[in-house]
Amino acid sequence: MTETAELQQLRDRIAELEGQLAAAPAGPAVDTTGAPAKREPGRWRAPVAAVLVVVGCVLAPLAVTAVWANRQVSDTDRYVETVAPLAKDPAVQAAVATRVSAAVLDALNVPALTSDIVDGLAKQDLPPRAVRGLRALEVPLNNGIESFVGSSVSKVISSDQFAALWVEANRAAHDALVKLLSGEQTGAVTAQNGEVTLNLGPIIAQVKQQLIDAGYTVAERIPPIDKSFVLVQSDAVTKAQGFYSLLNTLGYWLPIIALALLALGVYIARGHRRALIGASIGVVVGMLVVGVALAIGRVYYLDAVPSDVLPREAAENIFDTIVRFLRTGLRATAVLALVVAIGAFFTGPSPTATRTRAFFARGLGGARNTAESHGMQTGAFGRWLFAHNRAVWLGLVIAGGFTLTFWSRPTAGIVVVTAVFVLVLVGIVELLARPPDAVPVTVGAAGTNPVASGEGTLPQQSGDNGEKLPAGHRT
Repeated sequence: MTETAELQQLRDRIAELEGQLAAAPAGPAVDTTGAPAKREPGRWRAPVAAVLVVVGCVLAPLAVTAVWANRQVSDTDRYVETVAPLAKDPAVQAAVATRVSAAVLDALNVPALTSDIVDGLAKQDLPPRAVRGLRALEVPLNNGIESFVGSSVSKVISSDQFAALWVEANRAAHDALVKLLSGEQTGAVTAQNGEVTLNLGPIIAQVKQQLIDAGYTVAERIPPIDKSFVLVQSDAVTKAQGFYSLLNTLGYWLPIIALALLALGVYIARGHRRALIGASIGVVVGMLVVGVALAIGRVYYLDAVPSDVLPREAAENIFDTIVRFLRTGLRATAVLALVVAIGAFFTGPSPTATRTRAFFARGLGGARNTAESHGMQTGAFGRWLFAHNRAVWLGLVIAGGFTLTFWSRPTAGIVVVTAVFVLVLVGIVELLARPPDAVPVTVGAAGTNPVASGEGTLPQQSGDNGEKLPAGHRT
């Protein structure tokens, strides 16, 4: 009997056994000895793994929020970095200019000032007609002074001096803000009647000096003014204080706990890859839920802020600026979890994943063969890479994880770029890895090698659990 006939007979026998196995009735194994059936070991693993993964997915978005509260609010430098762009925001500048102008004009008491000037001139034995003309100039004079003050305020607000004053004011007020969120009501930042306010005294002092330098010496009469600007207006400030305290306490441990629960759940699960995909998708869903909740909270917050307290556009920009790093963290974590889920899927045994890997393997193999046909070979280094390619892949993935871990503030784009970079490096490793030369295998008494001769060539396949299957087995 020829080797081809033997191989065909083996294929037919395997197909027959597969058919018998598929036709066998499903059900629990029966012990023919009459002994009581033993419970299947490890039945607890599935429910325990499910609970751990679900709890980890719930804690993951809370962990991101806790890190934001701990690092972005509690850290002075990052807090200043968060609020610094507001100094250049036109809506915020307009709102601050309105508050400062009103404070300066109230201190100057422009109507009384112009009235005193007109009365003084009227006492200079002027003709009645001239006095009536002076009286008629009171309103235009008031408007001119108010316009001059408004122009001076706008120059200060739009200058680099205001940006520096804004940063200094927020830096000085940061300790007070932390006390505020901790429940204390002292310092430049206070919370009364649901309002979080920032003291504008230093900015008003700068406007006063600007008026004096411009020749308006009457501005010297302006006393020190403790005028406030509303940063946040909400009846939920007290609730936010308690929530902040909780998240600030857990800011360090909550991410570790969430990650540990997810890792333990994946480890306990029977199907590690399926559990990893499920956990990753659960994390993505959790981040999306928090993002939607943040968007809904934004709408409720803006509707609750009176327009006379804070203009809507300024309130929108302040809210978006303060929470922008929280949104960045939610997006980056969601994209990272999605990348992990995609990677776990395409390393699995599904037909789509298998065909995808085979497609890229053929492409890289063809490129390697073309290079070798032109005399470019990797030699011993390529054979070493082929023997240790999985360890090298794992090292590259770990390096990518460390890159994201120690990145000060990774964004979704950074996560995608890092994942693509790791994938490209894996492809380069696969391209440089050179399989060892084929060794002839003797089959049958004739001593022929069907693989070398091109007859009966059968690729060796692997099952779902990694064991080698006989040649010709159809998965």
